[in-house]
Amino acid sequence: MAGVRNVDSGALDKLDDEDGDEDRNCITAILPWDRFSCWIHCICIVTFDLELGQAMEIIYPGHIKLSEQEKSNICYLAFPDSNSGCMGDTQFHMRIRQSSGRFGLLSEHQLYNQKCPVYLQADPSYYYGYVYFRQVKDKSLPRGYFQKSVVIISRLPFVSLFTEVSSLIAPEFFDNGEPSIEAACHDIDQWPCPVPGETVNLPLLGNVLQAQIPSHSSKVGVQAAASPSKQVPSSPLPPPVSAPTILPSVHEVHMFRCFAPVISHIHLLWELVLTAEPIVVMASSPTMCSEMVQALVSMIAPLMYCADYRPYFTIHDSEFKEYTTKAHAPPPVILGVTNPFFAKTLQHWPHIIRICDVPSTGTQKHKLKKGGNLKMLDSKPGVYTHYRPFLHKDKTILKKLLKGIQTKRPGEVQTALLRRHLLEVTQSFMIPLERYMASLMPLQKNISPYKAAPTPRPFNPDDFLATLGTSGPQLTSGIKGDWVGLYRRFFRSPNFSGWFNTRYREVNQKLQALQLEALSDADLKDWVQGKQEVEVVDMILRIRNKLEQSEIEDLPLSDTTRNQLRLRMADIICTLPDDLKAVLKTS
Repeated sequence: MAGVRNVDSGALDKLDDEDGDEDRNCITAILPWDRFSCWIHCICIVTFDLELGQAMEIIYPGHIKLSEQEKSNICYLAFPDSNSGCMGDTQFHMRIRQSSGRFGLLSEHQLYNQKCPVYLQADPSYYYGYVYFRQVKDKSLPRGYFQKSVVIISRLPFVSLFTEVSSLIAPEFFDNGEPSIEAACHDIDQWPCPVPGETVNLPLLGNVLQAQIPSHSSKVGVQAAASPSKQVPSSPLPPPVSAPTILPSVHEVHMFRCFAPVISHIHLLWELVLTAEPIVVMASSPTMCSEMVQALVSMIAPLMYCADYRPYFTIHDSEFKEYTTKAHAPPPVILGVTNPFFAKTLQHWPHIIRICDVPSTGTQKHKLKKGGNLKMLDSKPGVYTHYRPFLHKDKTILKKLLKGIQTKRPGEVQTALLRRHLLEVTQSFMIPLERYMASLMPLQKNISPYKAAPTPRPFNPDDFLATLGTSGPQLTSGIKGDWVGLYRRFFRSPNFSGWFNTRYREVNQKLQALQLEALSDADLKDWVQGKQEVEVVDMILRIRNKLEQSEIEDLPLSDTTRNQLRLRMADIICTLPDDLKAVLKTS
């Protein structure tokens, strides 16, 4: 790896050498990059070094530290595979593991995670990388080519937004060098933090991007621009400013364009993603494979895809051996690859999607390829799998989409139709699970103010399946098939584990909140009669601890309940001797 030159800001370049360290600390104190870090971890410039290959050239801002493993992964993933032959400008995105033992999420990201849709949460274990690669002929360079990438590293899975951001920053950098990156970083440092549910104006290099940050209550697939929402004024914009570029979504890719070549298999693909089956997407460019992987992951929204996925994956990735060994079954992961080498290395994988070099108009028919055809992966596009779907196809939506191709219906409309259909199927699948989960809640009348909050009853798959006759997916979906078999397979997937753990935690928090509400309504002055001092002190300490925990865990507790609990605590403190009162009031 080449030496990395860290650049913090233009001001640092003006520091005297002898006072550099002292002045750098002062500037860091003045410019903590807090708001920048809400959106972006860092911006990396990756170049081609004749001796080292792909190498990290610069990291902005300079105080950001990446591990050697993170730098290596970013460098190798920042360029299209050598077999891709991408000339000109290429944009794509990647997802890499954060090195173990490093810092978790910022407090701003934790607050964001509490209000955003679960499938858009910042993940403490992963970074997203948004790449803008340029390769052009340049006779002045030893290899005869200029090859360089600008990579935006972020915790946020805002694919659409950061693709747009990189398309503004990278060309400026290629034309004008480092000062444009510094200017972009300072613009981003003025952005308001991403607050779910709010619309933000984001000034960047003389442009303004306007976007809505999705919240829990946001409807899946509904364009932000179509619905009014609270606007957050960003910093004053320097004149002149062009009209803002309104982004319909911060995270969605053009779903129909991705699935057009395999649209007749859309229900099979939905089942594979729902049950977190291992999938390889093979395409000729990182743009195509990364968009396809992202489209697959978003198929089951608002359910979160809880297995691993790599929109772009190469043989140099640090997890290459882990994911390609034939010693055990492939792990639950979706990989996007471009190197033909993977066609042989991953032949043992159960599900492979091969995308043709030229995006399909939808008129081509890519048939399902069964086992024996796997050797044709090099050239034949299609879906290769042994999987037998549990559900039948919904021919109505397929006919509507195919007719849309014939009548040249706009791609955005086709995407909206497809996304709405997938949402309906996912919701039909999840509603019975949500109903059953709610039935595991203890009755509110059984919650005592003087006892610990009860826990939900255990989830029993057989009990749940027994409810499907009266409250199954057939109530909301016309799709026929073996829904029971699909649920059983889903129960073995990380998607079920992720959903269940999240819902169990939410139910537990609700029960704790209900117990605290009951305690706030209780007559503690009456309860304290006849109690020993140690019992009263224990109750005070328990209330105080629960109030503190409710803040940390963000329990759904109203300010009225919190204030009532403080009053109840004050009431029983008054019943204690003066020495204990003094200790409890100061502790």
